[in-house]
Amino acid sequence: MKHPSALPRPEYPRPQWVRQDWINLNGPWQFEIDHGKSGKERGYQESGHNLSGTITVPFCPESKLSGVEYKDFMAAVWYKREFSVPDGWTNGRILLHFGAVDYETEVWVNGISVGKHRGGYSSFTFDITSAVSPGTNVVTVYAEDDVRSGRQPRGKQSGRFYSHGCDYTRTTGIWQTVWLEQVSESYLSDMQLVPDPDNKCAHLEVQISGNAAGGTLNASAFFEGNPAGNVSAVVSGPSVKLTLPLSEIHLWEVGNARLYDLKLSLHHEGQERDTVESYFGLRTVRLDGMAFRINGKSVFQRLVLDQGFYPEGVYTAPSDEDLRKDIEISMGLGFNGARLHEKMFEPRFLYWADRLGYLVWGEHANWGLDITTTESLASFLPEWLEGVERDFNHPALIGWCPFNETWDQDGTKQHNDVLRIVYEVTKRLDPTRPVIDTSGNFHVVTDIFDLHDYDQNPLTFRARYEAMKTGGEVYNTFPDRQKYEGQPYFISEYGGIWWNPDQKDEKSWGYGDRPVSEEEFIERYEGLTNALLDHPMMFGFCYTQLYDVEQEVNGLYTYDRQAKFNPEVIRRINSRQAAIEEMDSP
Repeated sequence: MKHPSALPRPEYPRPQWVRQDWINLNGPWQFEIDHGKSGKERGYQESGHNLSGTITVPFCPESKLSGVEYKDFMAAVWYKREFSVPDGWTNGRILLHFGAVDYETEVWVNGISVGKHRGGYSSFTFDITSAVSPGTNVVTVYAEDDVRSGRQPRGKQSGRFYSHGCDYTRTTGIWQTVWLEQVSESYLSDMQLVPDPDNKCAHLEVQISGNAAGGTLNASAFFEGNPAGNVSAVVSGPSVKLTLPLSEIHLWEVGNARLYDLKLSLHHEGQERDTVESYFGLRTVRLDGMAFRINGKSVFQRLVLDQGFYPEGVYTAPSDEDLRKDIEISMGLGFNGARLHEKMFEPRFLYWADRLGYLVWGEHANWGLDITTTESLASFLPEWLEGVERDFNHPALIGWCPFNETWDQDGTKQHNDVLRIVYEVTKRLDPTRPVIDTSGNFHVVTDIFDLHDYDQNPLTFRARYEAMKTGGEVYNTFPDRQKYEGQPYFISEYGGIWWNPDQKDEKSWGYGDRPVSEEEFIERYEGLTNALLDHPMMFGFCYTQLYDVEQEVNGLYTYDRQAKFNPEVIRRINSRQAAIEEMDSP
């Protein structure tokens, strides 16, 4: 469906599950802040009640692009707009999709409540068929948000009025695309795909909503437009398992993203009920001793920390091209992937990672959530699992890390139980990828042992890891709290070198002392990075960070994505062969 060029974020928001029949609801909505959370009492949900302001969706009200730019805490917010459904949508089901709304959401259509959702980062869908009428309809959205409660993941959203340290501008309410979709009474609702290049196939499990028993599900693969495989199965229940044989094998590799197109079609009672277009990549991921192997090859992960913030959109990229540009900037610096930090990134970012051959680690925004009680599982696990299920099929995603730096919590049995339970449930949901329980500290049960080390002296930084090379003591930041048990090992945060020579205030910061010159910065960067590239037991690193975010000025680019240094200099340092890769060389 074509959209006016002025429509913000007009692209289809879910590129691994595409239908042609959809309506983008981004653009101007009515809007009102509800500090007292009294809007329901005042009837804001009724279709005839108009809100006092306007906002541009999908940008959060804190952002410039929203047209609101209100930076104080908002206990609750309301959205409202009209929509009409095409005449051809009178048969079947009508689905209302939300990319993400922060934090607790309730939605009404024509004054009828159609569903609730809890979680500020995962996507959700409501079937609104029974509430929709011919002609004009009204959708109303209510969202409560309290980043200071300790009962919700907030990520890097500031718990104080001002941004400070490594906490930044908050996001309240809708911050990803809202859209409508029409489907038949029985339709394809989800899919899990496991690539199996060794056996020249892909394994699919497709979920079906509605009664399609006795129907047929067909899956067809294409590579560069040419048929590459086909399989059909009879539908006997709510899910169908298929093995799709492939006539051509093309591996998805870092920097060389060979992708297959996939078409799924559901037929029932002589009619085509649903068609979905998708794609997939053939690649394997496994740990082997100290190596991380992709398609059997040891690949040193040259990762960078990406926080997913934008000067004008906060959590939301101004355009799809901005998502792609961030990956291209990173690859231009010689990085081959990123930790997507303290935030579930939108599917369009993962799409570009898939397309460009860029590795990513999936992470949740656990900061702000008190995990010293098992009750916190109710606030964390359902949303985390929604994210894992949503992003499972992306070939670029090569590992999960639900938590980051839980070292500031007290390490009680409850804290450890939360980490262990989330790790174990994640492994059950996705046995194909490694899982890090909590990045940096404190590990309870983990496939990979990682540390955060911001030592700014390349000599002492290198020295603390030397004993490992000859079977000596493995450096462990907190040996009284976590035990190293022989897992693959890497430094998942380092550097963070403070570089902002034009600073005119005391608010900005980075790690350690600022270098006195660009030459000193490069020397420090190269010394720290070489220490990790030279280490035969390190399978990767993650540099902090790709670009500045507000007052945190340790990026290799500025917040508005301007290079601070000659990218080729950084690329040269990052790109040379690592010791663990040399061990695989003939």
